[in-house]
Amino acid sequence: MKIGIDCRLSGKKHAGLGRYTENLVLEILPLSKEDTFVLFFTSLDQASEVLGKKQSFPNIKVVITPIKHYSLKEQLVLPWYYYKENLDLLHVPHFNVALLYTKPTVVTIHDLLWHEKRGGTVTTLNPVQYWIKYFFYHIVTGFAVHTAKSILVPSQTVAKTVTKYYPQAASKLVITKEGTNLTKPKTTKTKNVRKKNQLLYVGSLYPHKNIQLVIDGLRKLPQTTLIIVGARNVFLKKVEEYVRQRKLQHRVSFLGYVNDADLTKLYVESTALVQPSLSEGFGLTGLEAMKLGTPVLASDIPIFHEIYQDAAIFFNPHSVESFLNAYQMLSKKSLHHLTKHAQTVAAEYSWKKMAKKTAAVYQTIHEKK
Repeated sequence: MKIGIDCRLSGKKHAGLGRYTENLVLEILPLSKEDTFVLFFTSLDQASEVLGKKQSFPNIKVVITPIKHYSLKEQLVLPWYYYKENLDLLHVPHFNVALLYTKPTVVTIHDLLWHEKRGGTVTTLNPVQYWIKYFFYHIVTGFAVHTAKSILVPSQTVAKTVTKYYPQAASKLVITKEGTNLTKPKTTKTKNVRKKNQLLYVGSLYPHKNIQLVIDGLRKLPQTTLIIVGARNVFLKKVEEYVRQRKLQHRVSFLGYVNDADLTKLYVESTALVQPSLSEGFGLTGLEAMKLGTPVLASDIPIFHEIYQDAAIFFNPHSVESFLNAYQMLSKKSLHHLTKHAQTVAAEYSWKKMAKKTAAVYQTIHEKK
């Protein structure tokens, strides 16, 4: 079978979506040695960064497609790159399929956030640009759901959301849980490096991420600092201004993108990871923290209960007081028991398991042709 994978958003600099696509590719190649994989990257540098030594695998063909995601060229030009390769199956690991490509596809839908949150507060675009983009988002997502042979989702929560908006898609849905591959350095003793009163946030700064709640909480936690790590922070200036207005610059650090070694160090050093989000499709950073023995403070939303079970400390994402109470639980709760249980929960999630399930989906589609 000749399988294409759109890798233009792969790599750690593309946040959770980038990690998903990178690990999908790296784990599925050894599983499907009889198949040929055509990997569409934006540049050779990106391909080298993602594939590393696996570039030499005999069942790989790298195709450079310097086409920006969510662009007009993605719709008008990219399909012809796909057609040229005469693929048996194309996997688009996001909703941004090309409308002109009509051969068999698999899509991954990580969430339907923009179905549920819209308007001027969720964008940096001017109103005309935003509503045009929003209109085409619905067109493209609807086409992806309608035409895909199978739709992969990371959680039961997302599956329910997709079914809510597209009931006809229920029979196509397959849950492929994500994983984590960060590991604690063998020489590190957490109890010796854990810093008191240092919160860590890892992710983008979109409004639904709700980081302002944590910043507001800092005003009542004079000894606590917050480190913000994120590669795709289009709302960075707004959050920086929010911090300045509250005179908290000396206690909030913006690090931007950091590599995995530095990220691991931050997880291990921090008192807790905080996830105040109002909406998510999974909860990857929380699993990373749990695997490394770092407590997780998470908003009390369905997806986090599904993924973290009872291995996190939950709070109401609309209440600063609730967040502060959760923070105080760090000193009251038996953290040894909590982090040990959290590591057990995190161990349930594996990129290899995700890749195996995805490969099985490919094979099932191929057998039905």
